[in-house]
Amino acid sequence: MAILGAINPMLSLDLDGDNAWRLTDYVKRGGYSALRRILEEKQTQEFVINEVKKSVLRGRGGAGFPTGLKWSFMPRSFPGDKYVVCNSDEGEPGTFKDRDILRYNPHSVIEGMAIAAYAMGAARGYNYIHGEVWEIYERFEEALDEARAAGFLGRNLLASGFDFDLFAHHGYGAYICGEETALLESIEGKKGQPRFKPPFPASFGLYGKPTTINNTETFASIPYIINLGGETYLEAGKANNGGTKLFSISGHVNRPGNYEIPLGTPFATLLEMAGGMRGGRQLKACIPGGSSSPVVPAAAMMECTMDYDSISKAGSMLGSGAVIVMDETTCMVKALERLSFFYYEESCGQCTPCREGTNWLYRVVHRIETGRGRADDLDLLSSVTTNIMGRTICALGDAASMPVQSFIKHFHDEFAYHIEHKKCLVPVDVQRAGSGFFTATV
Repeated sequence: MAILGAINPMLSLDLDGDNAWRLTDYVKRGGYSALRRILEEKQTQEFVINEVKKSVLRGRGGAGFPTGLKWSFMPRSFPGDKYVVCNSDEGEPGTFKDRDILRYNPHSVIEGMAIAAYAMGAARGYNYIHGEVWEIYERFEEALDEARAAGFLGRNLLASGFDFDLFAHHGYGAYICGEETALLESIEGKKGQPRFKPPFPASFGLYGKPTTINNTETFASIPYIINLGGETYLEAGKANNGGTKLFSISGHVNRPGNYEIPLGTPFATLLEMAGGMRGGRQLKACIPGGSSSPVVPAAAMMECTMDYDSISKAGSMLGSGAVIVMDETTCMVKALERLSFFYYEESCGQCTPCREGTNWLYRVVHRIETGRGRADDLDLLSSVTTNIMGRTICALGDAASMPVQSFIKHFHDEFAYHIEHKKCLVPVDVQRAGSGFFTATV
């Protein structure tokens, strides 16, 4: 089962069976009833968008932008082609929820995209799927075939006069294609590099036409919002944080996996659902929203609730909902070294501050970790991050910089100890006892 535990589940409800992903099982769970209701009752586009606005559904891919407001930017009276695009690239380290939605509940995404297309007057959609999960791509293609055969995709959906077809597009595993305009470039057959903005995709997107891009979990939530009603969906979470959310928890916990909880649930409850700290060790730190979000020390994290506002108040971001848990055996310098290497490897190279800066960040952190740190290295890291942030076309440069800043801020003593003593503050045998941070991360 994809979801190891859930409180008041929606996306993860009744996914135990081997055929839960099939159309017949989805329909038994009430699937496509939201789309059918909209088409048969001839609901207006404004009705659908307003329900999504009432739900306060915030984008589940990382930015947390209000979905209903984003949909309202689409020029519905535009006479030419318009597109809806699903971002299933999911390349953020620590994140593995979207691939499980596509694996176990793909029709929720298809139905959500069809509803979105109706609300914005689009006739075609694409789901861009991460290049390293080929079996997920194949399963989604099977789900698309089932939906077309049943009349939920194609021309004249359910004899309503509404046309919408949806296609899967297989990426090639580039992290940068998780950025929405780089994703569009990739679908068009170009090198996946971010575009300058403005213009924004709502006015100039795929093939130069108006386009709305949302995350997999965002689209999958839409049928539940329509069936429940926007206000009821909101009540499942907390003010300004509507509904439930999937969290991918990994690292030093007993039961890593995906957990669906109402937004606003205490972090301590999520940690308990994941079986608590592995080996009975103490929590040292947590990255609450994927590797690009700032790290939060244990004491502050235990005071947090899992929602956008609480995590922001703690100095981090809810992001993609990837919760990376680190216990007392973790060397924070080694952890940052690995993260910095990832962003250095994944920079597309288009922007000089990011291309050169991520290289500098990794080289300096690597130097500290390998016992060659210099007295001014921490000041150098601070200078490099300052010169990257806000100076690039997309947010990858910021994503590389924020972990460096937060690791040094909260664990300055460990970095200083590495530099002065040429070794780790956490003894090697202790690190081995905990099996290491990254070997325990899904």
